[in-house]
Amino acid sequence: MMKTYIVGNWKMNLTIGESSIFLQKLLKKIKPSRGLEIVIAPSFTSLSSLSLQLERNKSKIKLAAQNFYYRDFGAYTGEVSIAQLRGLVSYAIIGHSERRFVFGETNREISQKVAAAIRNGITPILCVGETESQRNFGETVDVLRDEIFGGLSEIDSDDIKKCIIAYEPVWAISSTKAAHIASPDEIADAVKIIRDQLTSVYGEETVAEIPVLFGGSVNPNNAGAYLTVPGVNGLLIGSAGLVSESFASIIETAKKVRE
Repeated sequence: MMKTYIVGNWKMNLTIGESSIFLQKLLKKIKPSRGLEIVIAPSFTSLSSLSLQLERNKSKIKLAAQNFYYRDFGAYTGEVSIAQLRGLVSYAIIGHSERRFVFGETNREISQKVAAAIRNGITPILCVGETESQRNFGETVDVLRDEIFGGLSEIDSDDIKKCIIAYEPVWAISSTKAAHIASPDEIADAVKIIRDQLTSVYGEETVAEIPVLFGGSVNPNNAGAYLTVPGVNGLLIGSAGLVSESFASIIETAKKVRE
């Protein structure tokens, strides 16, 4: 049985002190569970301190980078490379809609980051998803295909199993204006598109080993329904992941779904 991934993306929230308090509370609320991978993606400023805190507590919670520069080293003022994050993070979120739309990241840049993560032994979490207008105009298949294969274009087919795909439709993200909650059926349709597209290139046997996560206004009330959607192997959580009680509740739900 494939692992279930619960990934909390903190975005640009929580100070170093607040991050430490969050983790301290979370560690008191949860217990390790086989087959459940818990991942937190804090700001760069908190990665080192949280890594030490996890080590002291002998916790199996993993850390993820929210972003990085694709070059390993060099004269790139203000940038942080994935090579510099080795030893701190196990995962890296790449291609999030906020990176695409706020900062103008292209599929080319995203593919370079995916390749850099693989090169440095870090698991990339490649985010894909359509906007509401693209969805309304029937462009979901085209958008998902372009973002998937655009993001994976720099890696060998043998490395596809080292990737995670996260379906995060822009129209369902809570921070987006007029966002609406995605239904399990809507998610199931999109996840099938993603898996069908991947299968057309990499084959069914390979794609069966690729985790697909869902992200978009996930909270303790809908997490259970989302985790039972066929083809979904975990959740990418935004605002609900900033509160230890709600994040712990989602983790407990994931444990029950796996039982």
